[in-house]
Parts: sequence; C-alpha cells; structure tokens
Amino acid sequence: MTTRSTPPAAQSAPKYLVPFITVTILFGIFGFLTNLNSNLMPYLKRIFELSYGPAMLTTVAWFFAYLVFSVPSAKLIEAVGYKRTMVISLFIMVVGALLFVPAAKLINFPLFMSAIFVLATGVTALQTSANPYVSILGPEHSAPARLTLAQAFNSLGAAAAPLVVGRFILTDPSKVATKASIAHTVQGPYIAIAGALLLLGFAVMFMHLPAITRTQSFRPGKAGDPLLGRSIWSYRHTVLGMVGIFFYVGVEIALAAIAISYFQTQGISSIATATSIASLYYVFIMAGRFLGSFLMTWIKAQKLLAGLGILGLALLFTSMFTHGPVAVWTLVLCGVANSIMYPNIFALGIAELGPMTSEGSGIITMGNVGGAVIPLLFGALADKVGIQYAFIIPIIGYVFVAYYGFSGYKPTRTANA
Repeated sequence: MTTRSTPPAAQSAPKYLVPFITVTILFGIFGFLTNLNSNLMPYLKRIFELSYGPAMLTTVAWFFAYLVFSVPSAKLIEAVGYKRTMVISLFIMVVGALLFVPAAKLINFPLFMSAIFVLATGVTALQTSANPYVSILGPEHSAPARLTLAQAFNSLGAAAAPLVVGRFILTDPSKVATKASIAHTVQGPYIAIAGALLLLGFAVMFMHLPAITRTQSFRPGKAGDPLLGRSIWSYRHTVLGMVGIFFYVGVEIALAAIAISYFQTQGISSIATATSIASLYYVFIMAGRFLGSFLMTWIKAQKLLAGLGILGLALLFTSMFTHGPVAVWTLVLCGVANSIMYPNIFALGIAELGPMTSEGSGIITMGNVGGAVIPLLFGALADKVGIQYAFIIPIIGYVFVAYYGFSGYKPTRTANA
C-alpha cells in the first residue's frame, strides 16, 4: 500500500491531539443517536401496533438519508471544508431532534419518520466529514487503527442508547393508560438532545481545527485533466468498500433493532433486563474496537476483518439453532465480531485515493443505506419464519465482509496511476 503525500505538519502528533479528541466526541454523538433510533423500534411498534416488518421503517427512514445525502455531503466538504460541514450537520440535527416533539404530541407516524429522516440527514453529513478527517490526521498506514479508536467512542455512545430508551422512553405498560402517555415520553429526551447538539455546534464553530487540504485545493491541474475527469466508480476497492459498509451496517442495525424483542422471545420478560443486555452488544463493539486498535499494531487490518467476519458467521449460526441463554449471548457476542468492521472497511476503501478521498468517503458512506434495506428485509422475513431463521440475512452480510477482508480490499488502481 502506497502512502499519500502528507504535509510536514501532519507528522506532528501533538498538533492533532485536540482535533482528534474533538472529532472523537462527534463519533460518540452519532453513535448514540443512531442506536437510539434503532431502539425506538419497539416503542413505535407498541404505539402504532405494528408487526416487525413495518416497525423496521424506523431504520429505513434513518438510513435512507445516507443514500440521498452522502454524495451531496462530500460535495459540501469540498465547497466549505470539513469543519464547517461538521457545524452545519450539527445544526441540521438540532432541527431533526426538535421535530420529535410535535410528532409525539400529535402521535403521527409520518411525522415521526420525517423527524428521523431530518436527524439522520445531519448525521450523514457529520459522518461523511468525520470519518475521512480522522483517517487523514496522520500517516495512511495507521489510518485503520486511528479510525478504529475513534469508532470505539462511537460504540460508547451507542451502548448508552438502550439505557436511555429503557429508562426514559420504553415505559412499563402497567404504568401508562393511553397511547398519548406513551408517545409523550419521547419529548423530554429529544428536547435535551436538541439543546446539547446546539451547544456542541457552537463549540465546534469557535474551535480551532486544522485545515486538511486534500480535497478541492489539493487537486492538481485544470479542467479537462485526466485525474479530474476520472470517475470514483472506477476504483474497485472503493466500490466494494461501499458494498461492505452496506452489509455491515445492515447487519449491525438489524441485530440491534431486533435484540430487545428477540431476548423477550428467549425468556427475558423484563424490558429493563432486555435493554440492559442489549446495551452490552455495543459494549462488546466498543471493547473490540479498543482492542482492535491495539492489535492492528501487529495484525493487518484486512486479516482482522476477515477473521471477525468468520466469527460473526459462527456466532449467528449458533444463535439460530439454540434457545435461551446460549441464543441470547451468542447474539450479544456478535458485537465483538462487528467491532472493527466499519472503521476497517472505511479506511481500506479510501486507501490510495489521494485527492479523491472526500469523494470516496461520500461513495462509501452511501453504503450506510444498508441500515434501511437489510433490517426491513430481516423484519419482513422474521414475520414469516421467525426471528431465528431470519438470521440467514445477516449471515450473508458476514460472508461478504469476510470476502472483502480476504480479497476485495485490494486497490486495482491509485488516484495517481
């Protein structure tokens, strides 16, 4: 793997410590919000009396935003830079969070979907800018480890989401009398989220973050030059990286969204207990990412990716054909298998793109739409054959991720070739 040209200042780790910490906090934010949305599925299922398939529309609304806005977000980065894109995304997220208030007040399902979509639009722009920003804050060879470490804090935020849902949103049915009283439990948490995002947006706005000049200003030549006219779709490892993200995100979100309901079918009747166990899924993802960033000092990112794809296969097959505690804990342990998949696929997918890094980031981020497609298919199949047999869908996802780690990650051309 070749190394991009890096300005001398990029070699100075202390210069990038504060920016890395700042962006890592943003990783925690969008991890929390993404999993918070996934865990709203049983909440909306209960209010609107939905089966598994229609209830999965919560993830469709969220991840459809990635399909629509990933490429425009990359163009926004090229136009205004990484920092301003992060600020704009945080303010969009404020609007989305506030839309949950009238949605809950009116108990309106389309308005809930609209609120989810707007909030996800901001998260899309934030993720499109934050992922490559962390990757290029230093040498390319250490980008997977650096992004994995940042993603560990994404998992920390995600692990907190089921606890918030269990404590403030998924109330005990015996304590509420009407759908309105259930729906209104969402208002307070989302008002608090909107306030926190607003403050964070202003904080990032006035914070000094070093400019990364590897997008528009880095592109050599004039209009018509071959480099500028080359399509990002001609980079096979980037396109396959998008497919890998599609499958990985779909698997992670489908398992998270179904976890609470699945645990209850396996004998865990208490919502509080089920949400607590569900949070451990993301605790394992977080722990795996901390450990993974350390292991990648010795183990190549692609080899670790392939190995964990195989682990995911073994765990889900076990959960599919067992019951009770074994079925529950093998699903939870899928968090370990999932841990380093996203950051490694992303870092490998934008490797050797040079001046096309932001464009590659937009294409790969578009793969997050798997979080809309795969959970919907999974939920529809679960309605027909049961949750356990529906695991065949995430199993296919693990197969592709393992393939990408074995072979699909290899660049067939570079931005400068």
